[in-house]
Amino acid sequence: MKITRQKHAKKHLGFFRNNFGVREPYQILLDGTFCQAALRGRIQLREQLPRYLMAETQLCTTRCVLKELETLGKDLYGAKLIAQKCQVRNCPHFKNAVSGSECLLSMVEEGNPHHYFVATQKQPGVPLLFIIQNTMVLDKPSSKTIAFVKSVESGQLVSVHEKQSIKQLKEEQGLVKNPEQRRTKKRKKTSGPNPLSCLKKKKKAQGTQPSASEKKRKRKRIRNRSTSKALSEQQITEG
Repeated sequence: MKITRQKHAKKHLGFFRNNFGVREPYQILLDGTFCQAALRGRIQLREQLPRYLMAETQLCTTRCVLKELETLGKDLYGAKLIAQKCQVRNCPHFKNAVSGSECLLSMVEEGNPHHYFVATQKQPGVPLLFIIQNTMVLDKPSSKTIAFVKSVESGQLVSVHEKQSIKQLKEEQGLVKNPEQRRTKKRKKTSGPNPLSCLKKKKKAQGTQPSASEKKRKRKRIRNRSTSKALSEQQITEG
């Protein structure tokens, strides 16, 4: 039975890996109900999950899940201890905590970019891991997930994994430019004054009216000429 379960898990993992880019180490987002089920079934998650999935795993949770377990009291004290030993992932609910299920749904929005395994199947491309009869089971892809993959294959949709791969290939081929380089290109170079404008200014300076000192010099010249002319005429009459 154990070998059969591992074969099914391997098949399902291959589906999510090929279509949604799920990769090792597998990040398992746990909620309070999953921790409680593991406690009741005496399942050692850190030991049994890697063996079942045949890969390295990371047990994760969120602040909202921990807050929810605290409010539920003593009945889920053991589940809270299990969750507290997990890595805490940042969720968008910093000020106002939400329910554990709502928080986990927010963690897998926009195509589940971090490739979480969570105890829900409302989002396509999210592997569902649950416990039944004290045994961990990786559920097969839901009908919604299969329909999403078919849409991608027919060209109607592009998965987040494919978008990331296309972007990476463009960056490797140099087709995508660095935004900082674009900014530097858009900046205009600081240049000096236009030489034509300088010439115009010089022409204006040449065409300006004479100063007061130049007017005085002209008057002196005229007076000198008139006096010299009068003296010459007087000498002629005397002679």
